[in-house]
Amino acid sequence: MCPFCQRLEIVLELKGRRADVDFHVVDITRPRTPELLAKTRGTTAMPILETTDGTVLRESLVLMRYLDELFPERPVARHDVTERAIENLMTSLEGPFVNAGYRLVLNQDLTKRQSLTEALLAQYAALDAYLVQFAKGDTFLFESFGWAEAVFTPMFMRFWFLDYYEGFTLPDTETFARVRRFRDACLEHPAAQQTSREEIVKSYYDYAKGAGNGALVAGRTRSSFVFEPHWRERPWPPADKYGHSASDVELGLTRVSEVR
Repeated sequence: MCPFCQRLEIVLELKGRRADVDFHVVDITRPRTPELLAKTRGTTAMPILETTDGTVLRESLVLMRYLDELFPERPVARHDVTERAIENLMTSLEGPFVNAGYRLVLNQDLTKRQSLTEALLAQYAALDAYLVQFAKGDTFLFESFGWAEAVFTPMFMRFWFLDYYEGFTLPDTETFARVRRFRDACLEHPAAQQTSREEIVKSYYDYAKGAGNGALVAGRTRSSFVFEPHWRERPWPPADKYGHSASDVELGLTRVSEVR
């Protein structure tokens, strides 16, 4: 479910090396184990990567670069120095873009909804302008799905929670035409199908209620990120995040028989 971890999975899929890295899932609704905290020096942010010699690395962009260079065949990042710079410059836009999207989904003040929506649209417009200026391909940044796409695609997927909980859509105008084409092609790429809209909407309900990273919403006893019950077994959450706060039972996190 972690978008930063999904970046690594996408890189490995593009290189045909997914089976060569062991992934260990961390339940963020529970305290980190002492063994894991020892590896991370107390940091709880994911992902981390442990090399074969025991070195522990972190930060998704660093880990993407490490994997791309560890398995040099079928490189994901561009080799040409100018193209690499164009790629890196676009990557520098992801921080403000991600922050704008998460501020909107975490927002609980209905009066701020419009201004936060406009802030996110400004980030989409900036991406559109960048693609118009630098893109060499008709859909992707270059001729095929690569580094920039692996960086942004998990975020485009997470922003499905904005479609659902905020009614967010990109306006059908020329301002967003190029970035829409880019986003839609990224979402459809075979190497980026590790998750689904349903999984994201159900798992991120607590974010929509202002509680991120496994924190509990007031009045609840279970996080929407719990592994059990499986997300496929749960009902779709109420989309009205401002008008109603669903209970554990409504979200399918606790069965009625468990609370009697």
